[in-house]
Amino acid sequence: MLLSKDMELDTIPKLLFDNYRKHPGEVALREKRYGVWNEFTWKDYFEKVKYFALGLLTLGLKRGDRVSIIGENKPEWFCAELAAQTIGGIVVGIYTDAGPLEVAHFAGHSGSRIVVAHDQEQVDKLLQIQDKLPQLERVIYWDDRGLWNYDDPLLISYDQVLELGRKYEKEHRGVFEEEMKKGSGNDLAVISYTSGTTGLPKGAMISHRQLVSLAKLGRDLDDWTDSDEYVSFVPPAWITEQVVGITGCILSRMKASFAESPESIQENIREIGASVLFYGPRNWESVVRMVQARISDAHPFKRLLYNTFLSVGYKVADINLAGKRPGPLWRPLYWVARVALFRQLLDKLGFSKVRTAYTAGSAISPDIVRFFHAIGVDLKNMYGASEIGTVSAPYSSGDIRPETAGVPLEGIEVRISDESEILVSSNTLFDGYYKDDEGTRKKLRGGWYCTGDFGYIDESGHVIVMDRMDDLRSLASGQKFSPQYTEIRLRFSPYIKEAIILGGEERDYVTAIINIELNNVGKWAERKRIPYTTFSDLSQREQVLELIAGEVMKVNRTLPEWARIKKFTNLNKELDADEAEMTRTRKLRRTFVEEKYSDLIQALYSGKSELPMESEVVYRDGRRAKITTSIKINAVVTG
Repeated sequence: MLLSKDMELDTIPKLLFDNYRKHPGEVALREKRYGVWNEFTWKDYFEKVKYFALGLLTLGLKRGDRVSIIGENKPEWFCAELAAQTIGGIVVGIYTDAGPLEVAHFAGHSGSRIVVAHDQEQVDKLLQIQDKLPQLERVIYWDDRGLWNYDDPLLISYDQVLELGRKYEKEHRGVFEEEMKKGSGNDLAVISYTSGTTGLPKGAMISHRQLVSLAKLGRDLDDWTDSDEYVSFVPPAWITEQVVGITGCILSRMKASFAESPESIQENIREIGASVLFYGPRNWESVVRMVQARISDAHPFKRLLYNTFLSVGYKVADINLAGKRPGPLWRPLYWVARVALFRQLLDKLGFSKVRTAYTAGSAISPDIVRFFHAIGVDLKNMYGASEIGTVSAPYSSGDIRPETAGVPLEGIEVRISDESEILVSSNTLFDGYYKDDEGTRKKLRGGWYCTGDFGYIDESGHVIVMDRMDDLRSLASGQKFSPQYTEIRLRFSPYIKEAIILGGEERDYVTAIINIELNNVGKWAERKRIPYTTFSDLSQREQVLELIAGEVMKVNRTLPEWARIKKFTNLNKELDADEAEMTRTRKLRRTFVEEKYSDLIQALYSGKSELPMESEVVYRDGRRAKITTSIKINAVVTG
């Protein structure tokens, strides 16, 4: 090796090399394939990166070139990313479920010369849009099932690239090490495209320095070590996985494991015994809805025990979250609740060994945070963005408050503008938007990043994020409300998957468009012997409308009078990222949705009791179909 032992570990590949040098036989990665967990040491990890990097050099990749990766979380993604970065490449992550046109935007806008793709599905997307990507030279695939008969000069397999790298090394000794030495912390590591809630996603340019600094903050905050287990399933296209799953695991030597399939994630988390866990808010909501649904199907005696012990859990959680210690009465009661219920529940969920759990990316209901603390999971709500990384988090379990996102982390300064916008200054600031100087200037002003989020800092220094600045609404009376505040509380219901809260300066009251949770409402309907055929049919059943009205009324009781929902409608279809109604991280594209459903919104503010509505559905294979349904408008008792 030509690399010095005391070289500065300022890039992610150099950190990987350091682990290989010091701990070659230690397990770094695990992957479940065909029912068996396969282990990869730091030596295996490093050598895969090395040979793939040399293979990329053989294919003509140069320093500063972009490489897009699209696929599920697998060792191949991690190795391909570090390989490209070792020789100065910049990685662009693309969400697995992105449609062909979205893939064309990410790969085309970034100017990617090479795309690393998972399987036939992703390869087909790229072949479909290759005429839109004139700069694309190679598509490297790692799962060859279904691709044996493909004969396109664009395609090459992952294993072929590794073999090219092995041959290259025999003729060019030391090139890999020299390329790694050239790397600097100021080099761009990834272009992380934003969620695009208000327009086309923008490419945030993130350096190695930023990723390493953010990973160090996480490691030091919660003491990640080589004894920790992490299951990687959050898309690496999202900066959170870049910080925790890729950089954080290398920095702390935390073991990263990969689920066999998206459907087996919960089971695989349980098998591995994850101690560090990251879920997005929608994942946590989904777990709560699943628990609620199963309890509603349980025997009445089991439901009674569950509700009794959960009440104990909530009481103790509230005491702990207030920074106090449970008294002599509550400690033994909670012990009984834990032994009788919570221990088994956590085991079934795969959370029995979780010591640190995180959520970030969008707002989460305080009710969700309270629930997990009640059953024994110390869930931390963090605040951040692709452009700045993690801004705030609770420093300890005793510092967690369900309604806040913790306090600013070390080296990060937060202030509130005169318009109540959250502004952030830090050495982890991004390097600007790729090919968008104007967008960069709008976001970076005088060394401060303008988040576009409305919020404040409370008297104890905790950051409280209310909503997006652009999404705050005022009624005709002049009274303001936050749609997001109500939406996240509605989603705590086991029967509501999505909610869109509506209002505006020309309107006198608040209304809502609801997406029912099909599985839970369907089971409820079966128990009530209510016949239905489709999602659309179920959503408009009178009994279902009454069920949802009851859930809306529960939330209304927690809101001031002017912010209460007066009318709602159950949408006849699920909001879908493939139809641009949601982002790939399940954030609502509010402006687009309100334009698309303008007739329905108008009906909510009229005297109509129903509205015939024709909707276009786009299937994943590109086919389109139209469905017509009579959507019912429902009044809610708000008193």
